[in-house]
Amino acid sequence: MFTWVLLTGAAFLAGGINAIAGGGTFFTFPALVFTGTPPLAANATSTVALWPGSVASAWGYRSVMREDPGALVPLIAVSLAGGLVGALAALATPGDTFAKLVPFLVAFGALLFTFGDRLRARLERFGQPSRWIVVLAQVPIALYGGYLGGGIGLLMLAALTLLGGRDLHRLNGLKSVLGLAINLTATAAFIVAGIVEWPRALVMAVAASAGGYLTARFALRLEVRLVKRMVIVIGWAMTAAFFVKTFG
Repeated sequence: MFTWVLLTGAAFLAGGINAIAGGGTFFTFPALVFTGTPPLAANATSTVALWPGSVASAWGYRSVMREDPGALVPLIAVSLAGGLVGALAALATPGDTFAKLVPFLVAFGALLFTFGDRLRARLERFGQPSRWIVVLAQVPIALYGGYLGGGIGLLMLAALTLLGGRDLHRLNGLKSVLGLAINLTATAAFIVAGIVEWPRALVMAVAASAGGYLTARFALRLEVRLVKRMVIVIGWAMTAAFFVKTFG
């Protein structure tokens, strides 16, 4: 019973966090691992569980799809391909090796989340480059997103700032659409590989969707900076816990 309460609660919080700040993976992935799911299966199950939330988020920003398709189409193509390749790379990594990589991957995600806003601020000082530089920057983001993906939301926002946009709603829209593309192919690869723990994934998907919906309804009442700080603390706590669990 405790396992299902923990997984449902983690997914609900992840859906809410993703609706305003990103970083939901820091809730679902550790919860799955600490309740007995092997790291690779936890990665796949977490990705599948959070995917419905990404669909809802991307749909909410559907108007972005009509803006500057010349820039959006190649970014989506790169995201689809990178998400697939990253997921296949994760599947090709032996389970023991993947488990040992997890603490470093989570630490990388925590770093991205902690310093993502500063990176965005620095990038805003530069002039608007060719859109193809932004497309190339999306390649490693998509690969990492398909492989594990913790913290890619802020990394994408930092890269998309290179497009010269300062409208946060538009940037969040682009981030949501590209994140959906990355997770679409990654989810398909994990499903075909048969490593998703479906009972857990389905229950967590419902909880995450509910958390995202309810949080979106009351998002204006929440202090985004406070939420981000909370996610940063949790991200680093999970990093420390994974290092102790793996190497302690």
